[in-house]
Amino acid sequence: MSAGPGSPVVPDSAPPDGGFVRRVGLFQATAINMSQMCGIGPFVTIPLMVAAFGGPQAVIGFVAGAVLALCDGLVWAELGAAMPGSGGSYVYLRQAFQYRTGRLMPFLFVWTAMLFIPLIMSTGVVGFVQYLGYLAPGLGQTSGDLIGLGVIALVVLLLWRGIEHIAKITAVMWTVMIASVLLVIVAAASDFSPHLAFTYPAHAFDLTSDHFWLGFAAGLTIGIYDYLGYNTTAYMGAEIKDPGRVLPRSILFSILGIMAIYLLLQIGTLGVVDWHRMTNPDDIASTSVASAVLEKTWGKGAADTVTVLILITAFASVFTGLLGGSRVPYDAARDRVFFRPYEKLHPKHRFPMLGLATMGVITAIGFLIGRHTDLATLIQLLTTVMVIVQALAQIVALTVLRRRQPTLKRPYRMWLYPLPSIVAFAGWCVIYGYADRNSPGRHPIEWSLAWLALGCVAFLVWARLEKVWPFGVKEVSEEYLAPEEPVVV
Repeated sequence: MSAGPGSPVVPDSAPPDGGFVRRVGLFQATAINMSQMCGIGPFVTIPLMVAAFGGPQAVIGFVAGAVLALCDGLVWAELGAAMPGSGGSYVYLRQAFQYRTGRLMPFLFVWTAMLFIPLIMSTGVVGFVQYLGYLAPGLGQTSGDLIGLGVIALVVLLLWRGIEHIAKITAVMWTVMIASVLLVIVAAASDFSPHLAFTYPAHAFDLTSDHFWLGFAAGLTIGIYDYLGYNTTAYMGAEIKDPGRVLPRSILFSILGIMAIYLLLQIGTLGVVDWHRMTNPDDIASTSVASAVLEKTWGKGAADTVTVLILITAFASVFTGLLGGSRVPYDAARDRVFFRPYEKLHPKHRFPMLGLATMGVITAIGFLIGRHTDLATLIQLLTTVMVIVQALAQIVALTVLRRRQPTLKRPYRMWLYPLPSIVAFAGWCVIYGYADRNSPGRHPIEWSLAWLALGCVAFLVWARLEKVWPFGVKEVSEEYLAPEEPVVV
């Protein structure tokens, strides 16, 4: 078998089969993750988190999100280091579940990822336009829509080039992201009021109250949404230098770095802006809370400047998200688990053209929908779609692979296994189980199950056309163990 994105060892130079090139190092990989994680997320979700908890105790949501991200990140770290191919979860699910259900699980993952990844990016563009409204208070609905669509088009245009150029762009955007959040943190510290930050309403920590646990579930959902992106480089495993070492470190470093930033940002913001303002839809603090912090501490000029940096940060988040997400259908198409045109790379710059174009279009559609939908509900819908096929199935995949492929080379093994897996599994179940209760009338669980059922039907149609299981032989390819031909069982 020739060396390629799915092979155990791939050189840093141009591969002989014309696949991806490994050019992304540890700093760039961590920057890609952190840019995708931070983005516009915390700047638009702090008011949502406060509203969910009903007070400054909303910090609990970010802490809970960090714990879930760390535990789930350890799952990604072990799987990514052992199987550094393009596509992330697709590769792991393909290897783990091929023994019993053939290509069903990887197909369903690609089916759901082609929806939830660009929709997550669309929330970033919604946030971009939301903060732009601080600089242009008279920005109308139509103007905002056109600007958002223009941002998406620009992102796709910038990604339409070689990975070595993208890595440089990402490093610059990472610097801007760090500058924007640090300026907000420093500004908050300069006028910090412990009374505002640590005065809680009555019964704020009443663990016997349904209100607390509903707020916790909603906060955990918002919190993990803000941390999403710690796995971006796992989708780019075939483009990472020394992936056995770089992938786990990029995941863990990015989570720990963003966790510190978020806690400082959340506590600092609560110490400057009264939390009641964040729950008032007519107050600027409910839509542009970071700008409100800067305006109160350093004046309108500083607020305008930092708002511009936040806009660049939001742009960077969408940029890195589509960068990693566009790689998902590529490996699936090469393995005949998705539509074959998605396996084509740009003849010169070696990036998946159709994957990038498709996700760009879905991002645009999601943005237009999100402009007319409550952001908290949109986040609930996104997380429920991804929980079953990606989050929960991937945790199971790690255990299955330890049993099915014990000789698989694992440069990194999960610390305290299986405890982090158990914590992550429980956390995702809480998010999924409380989704309907936190989104009354929207039924995100029902929508996610309907999308999954539609995916199963699509798989059966596709399997019939391709004459694979359950309409043909079941092929087992343990490609990360040894470069052997597939075994038919």
